[in-house]
Amino acid sequence: MFSFKQFSIQQDKTAMKVGTDGVLLGAWTPIDHNPNSILDIGSGTGLIALMLAQRTSAEQIDALEIDEDAYEQATDNFENSSWSDRLFCYHAGLDEFVEEPEDEYDLIVCNPPFYTEDYKTDNEQRDLARFSDAMPFEELIEAADLLLSENGIFSVIIPYKEEEKFITMANEYDLYIIKTTRVKGTPTSEIKRSLLAFSRNKPENLSIDEVIIETTRHNYTQEYINLTKDFYLKM
Repeated sequence: MFSFKQFSIQQDKTAMKVGTDGVLLGAWTPIDHNPNSILDIGSGTGLIALMLAQRTSAEQIDALEIDEDAYEQATDNFENSSWSDRLFCYHAGLDEFVEEPEDEYDLIVCNPPFYTEDYKTDNEQRDLARFSDAMPFEELIEAADLLLSENGIFSVIIPYKEEEKFITMANEYDLYIIKTTRVKGTPTSEIKRSLLAFSRNKPENLSIDEVIIETTRHNYTQEYINLTKDFYLKM
């Protein structure tokens, strides 16, 4: 079990455990527009949905998870939280979910599968969670366009090398980048991830910045502490 300040995550059934990417997205995602409805696509353990339940007063927080074990785990984690009345997990793939959309969402978040390399492991469940052919970026962006409310925000974390391609693809669906934060592990390491937020409305000013996670092993930077201190027990 992984314990945060206001909730805990059971993760014994799922291939993908609590990780920095999920915590970053959950803590960073813009909520200034006071979303009333939230969708977490590919929820895994339910971490990001739970973080957004803590951060917002959204009445409806839906999670979508295709893997049966992860779906059951997320459902348990939701039921064991203080916000169980606001959290619901659907056991379905994105393609099924968008066939008959019932709702629009003010905030859509996704920590999508990353690995586009050709190799697979012997763990089919882990591959499903980790490889981008399980959820192609275009399918994700198309779904966001379909499900996002007029003034909603769509937020993702992706590999930095995919940033330009993802933004170009989003533009084709009239989703415009409003905020970018690039993530480095240490001051001297290469940029590893991009946190991206999109809107249907072109921004007057695009916010671009950078966050460095640690100076040396387990010595976290003040900016990372500020971002995550409401969640991690030891921050």
